[in-house]
Formats: sequence, C-alpha cells, structure tokens
Amino acid sequence: IFTSCATESNNLALKGLVEIVTAGNFKKAHIIVSPIEHHCVLDAAKHLEKLGVEVTWLSVDRYGLINLKEIEKAIKENTILVSVMYVNNEVGTIEPIKEIGKLIKRINQLRITDHRPPIYFHTDAVQAVQYLDINVNHLGVDFLSLSGHKFHAPKGIGILFKRQGVPLTAQIDGGGQEFGLRAGTENVAYIVAIAKALTLAKRKTKNEKLKVENLRDKLIQGVLQIPGVYLTGHPQKRVPHIASFVVKGVEGESMVLLLDEFGVAASSGSACTSQILKPSHVLTAMGISPQLSHGSLRLSLSSETTEKEVDYVLQVLPKIVKRLRQMAPNWSH
Repeated sequence: IFTSCATESNNLALKGLVEIVTAGNFKKAHIIVSPIEHHCVLDAAKHLEKLGVEVTWLSVDRYGLINLKEIEKAIKENTILVSVMYVNNEVGTIEPIKEIGKLIKRINQLRITDHRPPIYFHTDAVQAVQYLDINVNHLGVDFLSLSGHKFHAPKGIGILFKRQGVPLTAQIDGGGQEFGLRAGTENVAYIVAIAKALTLAKRKTKNEKLKVENLRDKLIQGVLQIPGVYLTGHPQKRVPHIASFVVKGVEGESMVLLLDEFGVAASSGSACTSQILKPSHVLTAMGISPQLSHGSLRLSLSSETTEKEVDYVLQVLPKIVKRLRQMAPNWSH
C-alpha cells in the first residue's frame, strides 16, 4: 500500500487493524507497544488508548533492547497486535524482530487450535531498510512500514506492507485506490522513485556496509575521546549508519546549531515544544536521566560519507563542546 510517509503507514496499520477487528468496540482490544517507538506509533497507540483500547507499554534495557519474555508475559486473551520497531531512530539499536515474529507465530498456532483470533505483528522498519533484511517472511511480520526519504527516494512517499488475509480498514475514505485501503490519486512519479530507490538500496554490497560501519566506529571512538561523553544504544547490535551520544554539561540543541554553522548536519533527541524543553522519551525509557538526555546528539552516516568528513566532525565537535561548557555556569568535570 503506497502512502505519503511512514507516519501515515504506521497510523493506518494500528488504527486500521484495531478498528476492523473490534468493529468499533475498542474496549474489547489489547495491544502491546514498545516505549521507544517513533512518535507516530506512540501517539497512534495513545489515541487508541483514549478510545478504550488497553495498551501495555513494554520496557527496554539500558541499551534500548526489548525483552522477549516480557512480550510473552504481556500477551492476554484479547491481545490483537504487537508493535515493535526494527531499529530505533534515535540510538540505532536493532530489535529482535525475527525472534518476536517466531514467538507470535508459536502463540498463534496454539490460538488456531483453540479457535481463538490471532495476534498480528507490526514493525516500523524505516531505519532498517538500508542495511538489514526486510524480507517479511523471514521476519514473520504482518505489517511493515517504510519511508522513502530514508533511502534516497523523495520526501512524500511511504509504504505499508500488509500480509494477504490480514484485516485492515481504510483511514482515508474516497476512491478505491490501493486495494480500497488508501483513497486518493496515486503519486505515480514518487512510486516509481521509491521502487527504484529500494532496488538500489538492497543492492548495497557487503563492502559498502563494511565501509559505513568502519566510519561509524571511527566516529564513535573519536567522539568518546571527549570527556563526559557517553555512547547511547547497543554497542554491537546497532545499524551501521547511526552514532548517538549524550554529552554532559551541554544542551543538545546548542550543539546542533553550532555544528550547523560549521556545515555539519546533526540532530538531538531533545526538542523545544511550546518553549518547554522535553527530554527524549527514548533515552528516558533507557534509564538516562532527563538532565543528561538534554545533551543528546545523533550523527548519521551513509555510503556517500567520506573519511575526510568524519575527520572534520572529530576536529570541530570537541571545540564546540568545550565552548558550550565554558558558557555553562554549573559545568565541572
């Protein structure tokens, strides 16, 4: 199903499944969601919760990993959906999606024997598509969401894979486009673009992946030389293109602004909303204090990133951190 972006894909998967399975009687349903999802999944789940759906919010360990036993323990008779992202967009941790798929398949086999409705499995694979296996049969997922701009397609095109036979109802009504599940004239040019971009992304060689991993490792090792800087996310179970940190005594947004002045594009988990600075929900779920979370920094790489660019970041970032700490009245080593 072609959509405008992964936000729409995720909303369609969660809301469209729950609505059709419950026939609008939302209090009948129970869903399980990880606490470190992208806001479009979190907010869709919270919307359903307000309608009466029971939501179990899982926990994660200090690396951002989901515990399989916790998912199994959380499943109830009325559980209809489990939603866990493949790769966290802030810290780059890879979740055990294949193992979760096997767990749900095993439970569903017992449910079929007892003539009980199945549990469906959704994953947001936006950050996984470039470097990880997204074969839906290997993963055992019923829904998988993608966003084109994460793998060099234009902004404004997304995909929702829905397994055949899995119930879903449209959230945008009108025409019968996209199997009657997403009304509106198809953006044919962008559909062609995302298909081509996905083809090219899946042609990446092992050497390209290794190159990005080596650059990421060099970047991580260099950044960790700065005092009071800590890696976030799993040290090994992480995608090649995301390096994420928290920096003591520094505000993340300030780092991002100063890096931008030096021509470096970066992002921070902290965000200024209505003049209220909120810590990253991902880092908070991982047990990182709100104060330290405000100093988050995410640096992303691609197969086009060069070693010279990594060296440049490692040259300018320590100076920026030092400058910002000098301006912070309470900073001390």
